[in-house]
Amino acid sequence: MEKLLNIVQQLDETFKIKSFGKDPAFSRYIPQVYEGKFDWRKKFEPEFNELFNGLMIKGTPEVNNIFLAVFPTKDVLETFIEKGESGDLLFMHHPLLMECGDPVGEWGRGFVPIEETLLNRIRSRGLSVYTCHVPMDYHETLGTSQAIAEALNVDITERFIHDDKHGCIGIIGNVQPTDCEDLIKHLKHIFDIPYVDFEGRKKVINKVAIVAGCGDKTHWMQLAEDKGADAYISGEIHCHIDSDYGRRRFDEVIEYACKTSMSLFGVSHSASEYLVKKTLVAPWLEENFNLESVHLIPQRDWWL
Repeated sequence: MEKLLNIVQQLDETFKIKSFGKDPAFSRYIPQVYEGKFDWRKKFEPEFNELFNGLMIKGTPEVNNIFLAVFPTKDVLETFIEKGESGDLLFMHHPLLMECGDPVGEWGRGFVPIEETLLNRIRSRGLSVYTCHVPMDYHETLGTSQAIAEALNVDITERFIHDDKHGCIGIIGNVQPTDCEDLIKHLKHIFDIPYVDFEGRKKVINKVAIVAGCGDKTHWMQLAEDKGADAYISGEIHCHIDSDYGRRRFDEVIEYACKTSMSLFGVSHSASEYLVKKTLVAPWLEENFNLESVHLIPQRDWWL
């Protein structure tokens, strides 16, 4: 059993939550999606309402179990509510669901609010929620891209997509020579996904670039190509959000894919960020805190 405040303090310090200030994405999207629905600020902790990272919902003060997930999908939250005991903590990457869309199915709606009834059930059960978005993407040892690099046995040669204050979110490095078909099989196994979103013609892959999450930015892809990458691996290589913005981003990558020498691999936004919880964060929590258990909550559909 651990004190909630001790866990929160160590998470805040490990991921340097306060040094990042307001999360650039969720400081915009959380107010947007909840506007006119209910007073979301009363549901969340005051500091979370300023930073949009950290302790989001504060339950009872003692934690026995920590649950790990990426997006607050309905099935993830219902699993947490059903299995969690008073005081237990859900540690997610995102405080909002983002329906990213399926490359072989329906396109998504983008950011979607958590239902008020689910928030009320979490609070009434004395459960806690903590989220860490951008600070985890930049973390060099517990980072989203780092977990992918380790799973692929990448010999890291450099990091890219640089921020002057916080470091880099992308990784470039060498791998044992492989071809696209074998790499796709390997990615499907690592991320437990039925298929990979793929563009490209590269046959032999010696050097990869990795950007977990939403990597469908052609200037990032071009930067990786300029650095000699044969493959670009991300959660998303295409935006499948059903909006003018999503279709514009999709067309940009299609145009880029026609001329690039790289092969592009998308493993789903959520699956790409779940890996760090499974392979790096879960062992770290078990090592650093006196808990009964750490539970993983995978999404029912990675290509939501």
